[in-house]
Amino acid sequence: MTPWVLHVDMDQFLAAVEILRHPELAGLPVVVGGRGDPTERAVVSTASYEARAFGVHSGMPLKLAVRKCPDAVFLPVDFPVYEAASAVVMSTLKAFPGAVVELLGWDEAFVGIDSDHPEATARGLQAAVFEASGLHCSIGIGDTKVRAKIATEFGKPRGMYRLTRDNWMEVMGDRPTSALWGVGNRIAQRMAGLGLTTVRQLAGSPDLPLAAEFGPNTGPHLGRLGRGEGSAVVDDTPWIARAHGRETTYQQNLRSPDQIAVAIRTLADQVAGDIGAEGRAGRRVHLKVRFAPFFTVTRVRKLAEPTFDASVLAATALELLRELADDRPIRLLGVRAEMVPPPGGYDPPRTHGRRGGP
Repeated sequence: MTPWVLHVDMDQFLAAVEILRHPELAGLPVVVGGRGDPTERAVVSTASYEARAFGVHSGMPLKLAVRKCPDAVFLPVDFPVYEAASAVVMSTLKAFPGAVVELLGWDEAFVGIDSDHPEATARGLQAAVFEASGLHCSIGIGDTKVRAKIATEFGKPRGMYRLTRDNWMEVMGDRPTSALWGVGNRIAQRMAGLGLTTVRQLAGSPDLPLAAEFGPNTGPHLGRLGRGEGSAVVDDTPWIARAHGRETTYQQNLRSPDQIAVAIRTLADQVAGDIGAEGRAGRRVHLKVRFAPFFTVTRVRKLAEPTFDASVLAATALELLRELADDRPIRLLGVRAEMVPPPGGYDPPRTHGRRGGP
């Protein structure tokens, strides 16, 4: 038996859940985001494939989405329903014979499995997920997590694709570096400054210029990404949150000190409830503020003592805001509490998972 990494990614997850709830929406352009009102300040969480054909994508302002696709059906985000659907999917993956499952989010996971026929295994996983949830998924098959993750995009929708060291350069070599998992446009632009615009060029680059540009750790890591290298360990250690945060985009800009103070206290109360449920006190407070029209600043401060006290979190966030000395109207505020580590820290010894590749 050969160890493989499978990347399972639910197709148009939020939109698919909504279509399952409302079958009459099948085949229509569906956009899920905010409160479902495209006149409000909010962004697209998920768009159905029919909406994507019009250029609508995740992270796009709803106001722009409705201009691109005026006939789209706009729906509000319904977190409890999506969390319930995710729980069904993930429990199905975990119950699959021989599977080691590493959760990446509510709609994707790595699955480590030993199989001489990984495509057959992938088909079995797809069938099990559909039977349990009524939802479709795509699966990337790889000999590393990097290759499995990228392979999924070639299998969408409802399909699968295998990407290994044997066909990596044939498939990826002439693609832009931004096609790599974890390489955004800014990093791609910086690499272009080094003459590295394709995956093939990045894969062949020595570490020295990459380390000089990106640092001694990140630089060589980017080179390994270009070769599709990386971990093949699928680890089912439960994920432990390092922080909890809340943020709100306001439909009307906040202008007065009283408005701002009430907004920050509301966010701090929510965060205090989140870390209280976690049972670990906050030790650092992060503030995020987006001034009108669209200028974002973040600040952070370590507390003198870890706390669960919402008033301390709010006061610290307000102090960080005052120190900015910026009286422009505010369209978004965010408060985040970084918690003390759990006993034993965040990285316990990992004794399970799959290693190696074919």
